[in-house]
Amino acid sequence: MIQLNKWNWSPPSDWLCIKTIDLHTGGEPLRVLYDGLPKIQGLNILEKRRYFRDNLDHIRTGTMFEPRGHADMYGALITEPISDKADFGTFFLHNEGYSTMCGHAIIALTKLVFDTGMINKAGDEPELIIDAPPGLIRAKAHRKNNSVEKVSFLNVPSFLLIEDETIYVEGIGNVTFDVAYGGAFYAFVDADKLGIGMEEKDYNQLIDWGRRIKHAVIDKYPIAHPFEKDLSFLYGTIFTGEPKKAEHHSRNVCIFAEGEVDRSPTGSGISARAALHYAKGELQKGERITIESIIGTTMDVMVTEETTYGPHKAVIPEVSGTAALTGKNEFWFDPSDPLKEGFIFR
Repeated sequence: MIQLNKWNWSPPSDWLCIKTIDLHTGGEPLRVLYDGLPKIQGLNILEKRRYFRDNLDHIRTGTMFEPRGHADMYGALITEPISDKADFGTFFLHNEGYSTMCGHAIIALTKLVFDTGMINKAGDEPELIIDAPPGLIRAKAHRKNNSVEKVSFLNVPSFLLIEDETIYVEGIGNVTFDVAYGGAFYAFVDADKLGIGMEEKDYNQLIDWGRRIKHAVIDKYPIAHPFEKDLSFLYGTIFTGEPKKAEHHSRNVCIFAEGEVDRSPTGSGISARAALHYAKGELQKGERITIESIIGTTMDVMVTEETTYGPHKAVIPEVSGTAALTGKNEFWFDPSDPLKEGFIFR
């Protein structure tokens, strides 16, 4: 008779073993790789990300792709801090590669490190400084009974790059769009004007049209970060439209990377939206708005101050949202497994 309570097997010593903790923010998954990783070299986060991409990408594909993950899995690594005042460093993984910023990950990481005791700080509103690819992120946990109920963070300077341009997109027609930056660059389009829905039943069409629009914009328009070449690319398309609940400002559906659909409203995306609306005079400093996701979960965003970022007039957005812990994994990579590095369908 099987005796599971006495089972104590360990994988052979030549197997790679990666430990993760899984969370979600507004339904969007985050798989945090925290143990079992080789040394990740680099003097800053972008160098570490580049080293991981060039030397350890099989870990990304092995933990994000099937059979351990799926086409819409999203991940983050925790590294030692780079800056003197930072608590830790991080960079982000997905089905296509590596993103420049991720608001839902910042919210989930803040929940993780405080609720599990990875970092101990006193008070009901402890703060973190996080080294991330676009720069330092300042996050604040809002705790009750030692549990993080909400997280807010001040994002990097965000700005409008391209305003009210129109492009012909094969299979769709003429599309009017803006491009804005909130740690990553997004093309924003009005879903109602295009005649596309923003609900779960519209999932496949949103992926198709989001990818078409993204590649059409990439083919015609240069996307340049003012300081970092590694951040100079269009990350995704965000469809905007009317909310389902009257008390909310709008709905956001982000199609990013290689056709991933963000289940949350997208923290970096609503940061870019705050910059876009502020530049157009549609949002005031200190005005907080609530934005829905494709599944109805929400995040809030507010412009806290004006600034400049290279040649751009920019703002500092504050984003807030909630996260939950969902599990802990130890993934094994059998050297003899022909599928150890994963596979993906999209």
